[in-house]
Amino acid sequence: MRVPATREVVRDFTELPPAEVDELLDSPIHEHRLAALLILNAQQKRAVQAKDQRAQKVNVDRYLAALKRGRINNWDLVDASAEHVIGVWLLDKPRTLLFELAEQDSLWDRRVALLSTFAFIKKGDPSTTFELATQLIDDRRDLVQKAVGWMLREVGKRVDQEQLAKFLDANAAEMGRTALSYATEHLDPAERAVYRAKR
Repeated sequence: MRVPATREVVRDFTELPPAEVDELLDSPIHEHRLAALLILNAQQKRAVQAKDQRAQKVNVDRYLAALKRGRINNWDLVDASAEHVIGVWLLDKPRTLLFELAEQDSLWDRRVALLSTFAFIKKGDPSTTFELATQLIDDRRDLVQKAVGWMLREVGKRVDQEQLAKFLDANAAEMGRTALSYATEHLDPAERAVYRAKR
């Protein structure tokens, strides 16, 4: 089932009880786990709109438990959910959790840390993205590299290209090829060539 079709189906199931969502998360079928995360996104959005801090925290805990169980174990599962469950929760809170996730052995934990910052970027705050990108600058796992580069590119696109340039000026020489390629994708060709020559 394609992702748009999955999104369409879950619209009728956003009130699903937590136990049933968790059951879907533990399914061996990838599409079931994606559906569960999309439902969790919707439940978190509802909790945020209601300013229900307790419900938001419960959703975060369920997400982290699924991550620990190895149920959020593909790039599309992370990308579809991290900002919507973890990121929005941390908008007005200390972000220690993300730095702890970034230190884990699991690449999925590290990708969740990075993708969660998309919520901050959309609010105009790239600080945590820059900190995590620096922390993970030596990580050469392809899916982490891509996440670093993607989030940096979004900073340039949505927040401020000058802040991106400042980060690249300081760090391009240390960045992996993939991360640098993603981060500079929307720069003009001359700028892109300058940064890529620093490697």
